[in-house]
Amino acid sequence: MQKRWNILQAPAVTVSALQETLKINKTICQLLVQRKITSFSEAKSFFRPQLSDLHDPWLMKDMQKAVTRVQQAFAAKEKILVFGDYDVDGTTSVASMYQFIHALHPLSDFYIPHRYKEGYGISLQGIEFARDNGFTLIISLDCGIKSADLIAHAKTLGIDFIVCDHHMPDKILPPAVAILNPKQLDCTYPYKELCGCGVGFKLMQALAYTLQLPDSSYLRYLDLVVTAIAADIVPITGENRVLAFYGLKKVNEDPCAGIKALMQLGNVTREVQINSLVFVIAPRVNAAGRMDNARKAVQLFVEPSLDKALEFAELLHNDNTDRKEADASITEEALALIHGDEIMRARTTTVVFREHWHKGVVGIVASRLIESYYRPTIVLTRSGDIVAGSARSVSGFNLYEAIHACRDHLLGYGGHFAAAGMTLLPENVTAFSNKFEEVVAATITKDLLVPEIIIDAEVTFSELSHSFFGILTQMEPFGPENMRPVFVAKKVTDTGFSKIVKDQHIRFVVKQHNITFTGIGFNMAAKFPQLQLKHPVDIVFTLDMNEWNGEKTLQLKVIDFRLSEL
Repeated sequence: MQKRWNILQAPAVTVSALQETLKINKTICQLLVQRKITSFSEAKSFFRPQLSDLHDPWLMKDMQKAVTRVQQAFAAKEKILVFGDYDVDGTTSVASMYQFIHALHPLSDFYIPHRYKEGYGISLQGIEFARDNGFTLIISLDCGIKSADLIAHAKTLGIDFIVCDHHMPDKILPPAVAILNPKQLDCTYPYKELCGCGVGFKLMQALAYTLQLPDSSYLRYLDLVVTAIAADIVPITGENRVLAFYGLKKVNEDPCAGIKALMQLGNVTREVQINSLVFVIAPRVNAAGRMDNARKAVQLFVEPSLDKALEFAELLHNDNTDRKEADASITEEALALIHGDEIMRARTTTVVFREHWHKGVVGIVASRLIESYYRPTIVLTRSGDIVAGSARSVSGFNLYEAIHACRDHLLGYGGHFAAAGMTLLPENVTAFSNKFEEVVAATITKDLLVPEIIIDAEVTFSELSHSFFGILTQMEPFGPENMRPVFVAKKVTDTGFSKIVKDQHIRFVVKQHNITFTGIGFNMAAKFPQLQLKHPVDIVFTLDMNEWNGEKTLQLKVIDFRLSEL
């Protein structure tokens, strides 16, 4: 698939001024300026995060109300229920908060709603569970901000709520005792991009201060916090960067038994970085909620015994295996539908529907289809008497607005710029599909239908030294708004030693100004003839370290290449 390259720039004057201050490579300074780092103090905070950089939790609106209500529950021996969503952010939030509360107040338990029986967020069944079991305070994590009616209902039953959430609030807020959410318009908390587990962490921090507990009482959960940060794809900037930095340190030095068990099953042997959490830990945790019940994910995270944690991890691992099988078979079937339909292939959108597809993986399948047909995509399946589906967008296109324009054909919908979900009647699938195509075709620009590669900077091979790479590694942890730097080197030539490996990949051996680098380009075999033309190429890559027989060498992880303009 052809890709468009977007090479970022940074103000030359600002870059030069920063280089004069830091006395380091100019390209590194360009990367920093692109990340809004323009002074020595900002660079120091970026490269050397400190736990002392964490914000005062009392700056968050309603924090005092939340702490006071928890103290009242402790004093009156009330039963406290910790309630959270079924994804990684929700289950890690519940696992950390439940352990923190339970250590101080044994009259506590946790609740995770069933994805298909109860749906997202606060559920009526969850409130009824609290009522029937005598819980009078619910601490909700990663959900609750949009559950005004249900929280009002709970209030009539004598059940109070403390809401810890990070999703955008509606105009009508739930009648909770306290709402901790930095995205509230009148909340002056300095950092707005915490995940749900991060908001819960701030409540634990405030409770620890109030109860005069050691910092270790809440810092011990940083491995769960960084897992949530990684999985929820929140920006790794500001306070999230500090939490992620020290969370990774905890994961690598002293992880909880649950994370250790998942790493063992995932064969993680190298130092854990954000990518390991995203691609090894998160899918197994999410699979629990997609394929079965996510309660066992919390049981995994709170289990102190590694042997027992491995048993729970095995259950999640098996769920993930089932998820991958369902994902692969549905993706194959969906691609066959598109391949066999000329009209569908010619569309600006993809909408596919089969009644038997597993509801838990349709969002993943939508993302897979975009890898082959780069356009806004919706995958639908039967859910009881109705049709339910998930949508995924291409970069830069507002999917939610497009679905909103099709609302006359829907029973319900929700989501955001890049992803959404919807329900509709079976008889409306064709009309909805046609309307979605009409709306997208009229509003999307042609360039958005070509995948984009964001390139941070042009470099020469002569710059790529071990010291250069050493500074790059100090920019970790990488993630949204601080992605692993992508470079382009222009007018590079093949040495004649590049070759196809395992029928799909290219092993590059290329040179620029008599400096040679090796690299690997996955799934690029079809482009190999371009490399053999003896024509210079521009090559897009990230920089990696390869260790073989105790020797470390820099290598390129090639993302794309094309013939150079002469």
